[in-house]
Amino acid sequence: MIELISEKLAPSGVLRVGLNMSNFLLVNSKDQNGLPDGVSPDIGKKLAKELNLNCKLVQFERPGLLADAVNDNQWDIGNIAYEKERGKTIDFSDPYVNIDANFIFRSKDNFYSNDDINSPGTKIAVVEKSAYDLWLTDNFKNAELIKVKTIDDSHKLFREGRVDVLAGLKPKLMEELQTSEDFKIISNPFTFIKQSIGIKKGNPEILVFLNDFISKLVKEGFIESLLKKHKVQNKLSIPKIY
Repeated sequence: MIELISEKLAPSGVLRVGLNMSNFLLVNSKDQNGLPDGVSPDIGKKLAKELNLNCKLVQFERPGLLADAVNDNQWDIGNIAYEKERGKTIDFSDPYVNIDANFIFRSKDNFYSNDDINSPGTKIAVVEKSAYDLWLTDNFKNAELIKVKTIDDSHKLFREGRVDVLAGLKPKLMEELQTSEDFKIISNPFTFIKQSIGIKKGNPEILVFLNDFISKLVKEGFIESLLKKHKVQNKLSIPKIY
């Protein structure tokens, strides 16, 4: 079984793991060889070992670039967040970790809920083609989404007052809150980012294998150990496996 999955998923004998380098929670350092290190690279290496394959880490500056390359023969698996729009071109495994996505705003605006923010005239800074941008595009029809290329750009827009609200991953937003007493957070996440393994569409047997693989990692405590190893156990949550 493993041999068949290996041959179908990575016929070259090397598992090419696509990484979203802008996800600072999952790719948060470099190893002794100068290669990306973190939860996401470690998941790729663990899968390669499970399949008796060598592993190559393929770096993408932004998640949209990784997703867009699905049919360009640049990666065999893409460690990227599940999102419905991406699901049109990529099949996703169950998540191996979740990340909260929240809003921060200024005290004067008196937002009390996520629904309050989805109102005409409200400008929200988001990172273009991030999972939460795609979710907001699909679900927030009243507010105006101001899309930028990087996380730093979105924070800059908010600090400069050119938008009313900043959307982002909660751990980074918590850092932003420390910069001003005027900034407030909606504590209830507007969505959860499901960090998953993506593959080309049309390989259901590979997807079944990946879901079993992730379930085993969660149940055996491997995911928990990775979060502690990379010091993100208070910033990421482990999906429930039933």
